[in-house]
Amino acid sequence: MTAALLEAIMASKAHPQQGFKACLGILRRAKEYPSNRVERASARALHFRTLNSGSFASILRNNLDQLPLPGEETPQQVLPLHENIRGGGYYH
Repeated sequence: MTAALLEAIMASKAHPQQGFKACLGILRRAKEYPSNRVERASARALHFRTLNSGSFASILRNNLDQLPLPGEETPQQVLPLHENIRGGGYYH
């Protein structure tokens, strides 16, 4: 995902020099955090199209990479049957 993010940044800039600086910032941050967090942060940045090193750093700094992406959420658990839980028939 990190490679895809770097490619997207380079493709989004009119001049390669503009993309190099952002890519170097991301690679610098990648040395400070574990690779699994960098990959999740890259996936998040790609999903939301935040193609700059500042947004990438913010994702890592605020632990947003730990949150599920939209569409990745786990389904809510169904409540187990219990004697204190009233069903729809109780109110009729």
